Amino acid sequence: MTLVVLVAALLGGAFLYWRYVWFWRNPPRKIPAGDNVVSPADGTVVYVKHVRPQDKVIAIKQGVAVSVNDITRQDLQVPKLLIGVFMSPFDVHYNRMPLTGEIQAIRHYPAEGGNLHMGQMHWRSLCRRQPIYQNSLHICRNERTVTAFRSTWAQQPVNGYIVQIGGRSVHGIDSYVQPGQVVAKGEIFGMIRIGSQVDLVLTWLPEMQIQVKPGDKVYAGETVLITAGAWAGQKKTGPSRLLNNSLP
Repeated sequence: MTLVVLVAALLGGAFLYWRYVWFWRNPPRKIPAGDNVVSPADGTVVYVKHVRPQDKVIAIKQGVAVSVNDITRQDLQVPKLLIGVFMSPFDVHYNRMPLTGEIQAIRHYPAEGGNLHMGQMHWRSLCRRQPIYQNSLHICRNERTVTAFRSTWAQQPVNGYIVQIGGRSVHGIDSYVQPGQVVAKGEIFGMIRIGSQVDLVLTWLPEMQIQVKPGDKVYAGETVLITAGAWAGQKKTGPSRLLNNSLP
């Protein structure tokens, strides 16, 4: 009986330490300089997609497919790059700006029928089973906060959305910024309390060189997701340069 009580006390103490101390850790990050886009969250990359607004880009399960519009809850009008990062309960949960930009809007959307667990994604990421997002209906149904921003990348205007998706056990999605505020690359803009997912949606430009793939481990403000290709910043003509900078 004494052993049972001791084990229970140790487990309880470990849980309390994780929940009220370890979970709130905020280690310093070395922000890389130059024309690059960094991860907005710690965690595992679950998808990297170049998408058109109405494309069904993620087939979660039979009969359920999701477009980038379903994720952002916005009526997007130009091609986008979509990168999703799953944050396990053991990852740092502070979220950072992927590149310097002006906040345009912050919108919160409630869950459709209640928040779903992210257990499937958690186990598939641990076991490195692809696609990691299979059977993860939380991607389109759970509550989310969408932070829209405008920025410049490789001397070109881009629009972006950071989608903070809450899990079943989430106790809040926090925003620390306001519309009109300019936030630097790598600066903390918010957090999600306990397990969650963060998606980054950016205007797609052909000069973008993707540096990550599904299954990669990334760190907020530090891991480079996108770099500039050889043509970045050079003057050229053609429809690929004529993307509208108005939101969405």
